[in-house]
Amino acid sequence: MEKFFTISQTAKMVDMTTETLRHYDRINLVKPYKTDKWTGYRYYSVQEVVRLNTIKALQCMDLTLAEIKEILEYSDFDKIIKLLKQAEMNAESKIAELEYSKAKIQRARKFYESKLQGENPPSNLFIKTFPQRVILLSDTMEQPTLNNLWDYHSHYYDQIGENDKSNFAFEDLAGIYEKGGISRLFAVCTKYKKINGLNILPKGEYLCADCTEETREQILKTLLDSAKTQYNIIPEFTVHLIVLSGILQWNYQIQILVKEL
Repeated sequence: MEKFFTISQTAKMVDMTTETLRHYDRINLVKPYKTDKWTGYRYYSVQEVVRLNTIKALQCMDLTLAEIKEILEYSDFDKIIKLLKQAEMNAESKIAELEYSKAKIQRARKFYESKLQGENPPSNLFIKTFPQRVILLSDTMEQPTLNNLWDYHSHYYDQIGENDKSNFAFEDLAGIYEKGGISRLFAVCTKYKKINGLNILPKGEYLCADCTEETREQILKTLLDSAKTQYNIIPEFTVHLIVLSGILQWNYQIQILVKEL
């Protein structure tokens, strides 16, 4: 025997209001299984509960009620799959945007925590081992600014072009790549394909030092001198990793490859 639920029970099961269910009934999105002709009470079956939960999931993907209604009324499975794939992509983009915002908030929190604890970034030279890193160089940006760091991922996606956007993803990490007297901002790729501007930072041991904008030139000179005297190396390139220390503030970690692994 099929089980039926009142409108209040159904609303509780799907975490909606009874008014929302009445609205869905009025616009023919989800009709109750039956309505008592004497009392006007609405009753829902498991089938309507499943449909309501499906609607909630699709709404999380930024689909309108009109689009959802169209999907649920399709008999053409190919069309349904195509729309759901697009909805998945929208959801992934939204998740990435939230993760990016979360990372900014975490950096700001850590910055203010360090201020509260009276911590200062270390300025001593040290060796750090990095795995191979794939970076995409900007075709226009040379130095960080408030404007280009605030939403720098969008710059790289614009540079890549619409056709290749799905082939790329980036860490929440930026830096300056210097080689042959030329500087370019870069983003670190977690997903990529071969295009112009793509560079490889080799796996290896890097001589590093933390610095501010004011001390960067002097610290770079110290690193280069140390690389030459201690490791007998004149580096082909240097990496100036941008370390965001607050909402609108940043420092650097300069890195010089001294031993490729």
